[in-house]
Amino acid sequence: MCALPLPPHSTSPAGSRPANIEAHPASTLVAHRDAPPAARASAPPISDIDQRTRKKLRRGRLDVDAKLDLHGMRQSEAHHALIQFLRHAQADGAKVAIVVTGKGQSSDTGGVLRRMAPLWLQSPTLRDVVVGFGEASRNHGGEGALYVRIRRADRVTKG
Repeated sequence: MCALPLPPHSTSPAGSRPANIEAHPASTLVAHRDAPPAARASAPPISDIDQRTRKKLRRGRLDVDAKLDLHGMRQSEAHHALIQFLRHAQADGAKVAIVVTGKGQSSDTGGVLRRMAPLWLQSPTLRDVVVGFGEASRNHGGEGALYVRIRRADRVTKG
């Protein structure tokens, strides 16, 4: 289960909580039960690329509609480029894209872009664009690339 931090409440000048609010450690809050209604009503969760889709991509039976290479970009440039790329790909009707991050300089932890790209893809900014993502097969870049499934533009939920 995913734990959410306690929503902010006004506090008294002394810094303590009002008498009608109990202090709960963050680990006791459960996302589906204790989250504010707006947080529960967000877009569906991001999923991994299923094995069947991965197999079709690897064998060339499912086309990759768009590709972005983030090599050589700084973190902020890459983040901006990824957002713009995926929004344009969605507008163009792309279903699957490849995002090449590279493996990075350090073999143990991987590069910055390789570590950050999954976090960016899961962010609320791209929730209405990304259905799911997963590591690409070897012929598409392997560990240094990600398949990204793109949500159809007509299926985007507002609000």
